[in-house]
Amino acid sequence: MLAGLVLSTGLLLAGLSPAFARPGPDSFADLAEKVTPAVVNISATQVVEDKKLDMPKLPPGSQLDDMFEEFLKRHRQQNGEGRPRRSSSLGSGFVIDASGIVVTNNHVIDGANEIEVIFTDGTKLKAELIGKDAKVDVAVLRVKPAKPLAAVKFADSDKSRVGDWVLAVGNPFALGGTVTAGIISATRRNIDSGPYDNYIQTDASINKGNSGGPLFDLEGEVIGINTAILSPSGGSIGIGFATPANTAGPVIEQLIKFGETRRGWLGVRIQNVDDAIAESLGIGKARGALVSGVDDKGPSVGAGFQPGDVIVSFDGKPVANARELPKIVAQTPVGREVNVVVIRDGKEQTRKVTLGRLEDGEARAPKDKPAAAGKPPEAAPRVHVFGLDLAPLDEAVRGKFQIKESVKAGVAIVKVDPDSPAAEQHIAPGEVIVEFNRQPVASPEDVEKQAKALKSEGRKSALLLVANAQGQARFVALSLN
Repeated sequence: MLAGLVLSTGLLLAGLSPAFARPGPDSFADLAEKVTPAVVNISATQVVEDKKLDMPKLPPGSQLDDMFEEFLKRHRQQNGEGRPRRSSSLGSGFVIDASGIVVTNNHVIDGANEIEVIFTDGTKLKAELIGKDAKVDVAVLRVKPAKPLAAVKFADSDKSRVGDWVLAVGNPFALGGTVTAGIISATRRNIDSGPYDNYIQTDASINKGNSGGPLFDLEGEVIGINTAILSPSGGSIGIGFATPANTAGPVIEQLIKFGETRRGWLGVRIQNVDDAIAESLGIGKARGALVSGVDDKGPSVGAGFQPGDVIVSFDGKPVANARELPKIVAQTPVGREVNVVVIRDGKEQTRKVTLGRLEDGEARAPKDKPAAAGKPPEAAPRVHVFGLDLAPLDEAVRGKFQIKESVKAGVAIVKVDPDSPAAEQHIAPGEVIVEFNRQPVASPEDVEKQAKALKSEGRKSALLLVANAQGQARFVALSLN
């Protein structure tokens, strides 16, 4: 029986293609020897004031006051309190230019007063911060070496596939020059760490201190920057995340050229399109990014965008969902005129927009003040629909829910039935219905009337544009059943 099993296994292996018969390279030694000299350790030092011992409040000039002052003086001298204290952290990085340009994570050097780059031969060089970006979590440093440095280049990470071999090199737990191998476990991962999440997931061992280090392909090119791990224990469990080269590369180029980022800005607020919203809009399958508002000082003013438009293409690139659009826009040069294809009333339309700069838009974002709370008058008549109690958007309601003046008109939601479809969609008291079925509403009776009209037409759901107290709007599809 055993002999037959061995024979069967032998026949099975003999029939396999060479790609499956040899699952990986015989050794990573040549690759490790090639790339390791370009990988560095990063030491970031922050000088902080040590916490002082608090002194109790005593009447000025009292004897106890003098005694406590003398006690604290001796205590600080003995313990060194009140003097600057140095706090250091270690991470990884890699050289991308032989003249001395080094890349790492922003969180490795954030807040540091001094940054030191340590090379594999033990050389230590002070680093100057060229620029950093918290959104993609990258930082670019410059050192001044006595001779050209070993450097590596970025690969086209879009060509990486799940199952490809990768090599991570870095400084885990201050053990510099550590090499680990694995495969790409997944791509395009969103771990809710920033607006441009698009991580490569790998099972190559990544631990604390690996942050900022490179993830190599078998050609010795960088396909990602090791940035985060998923770990209940704090150590590697085989789930690590690297920022793709194609995401980090354009940001690094901007930091080197300008010392700051210059991302494209469309100037519209968007949300995802789910099946219920797609049905309400009559666009078939869920796709694209739904426009929920237009910045009144953004580059899209005058381009003709309207809340309810679904953006399905930007500058010739398809937009699969709302997560994809900000990434595409951010990587488009500021000042470029682009074509944006939207679906409105079931038909495609093309809008031309000259992109602004995102950082400029963020700097001048309105700081609207909430309406002042006044004396609440008698309760206004309410209408109950969709499990919602609706009331006019008057000064009393504005004051009670601190609704900002930027919410100019609509119908206030003052109560939500906890078991209603509205509650499932996270609609909350204090929000305002701005539009119902793509039409502005000014009174609770408007909402009630249009809801009855939709039911009589046999519609399954209604599309509401709902703004929160700060003026941020979103579309919500509610069942009419």
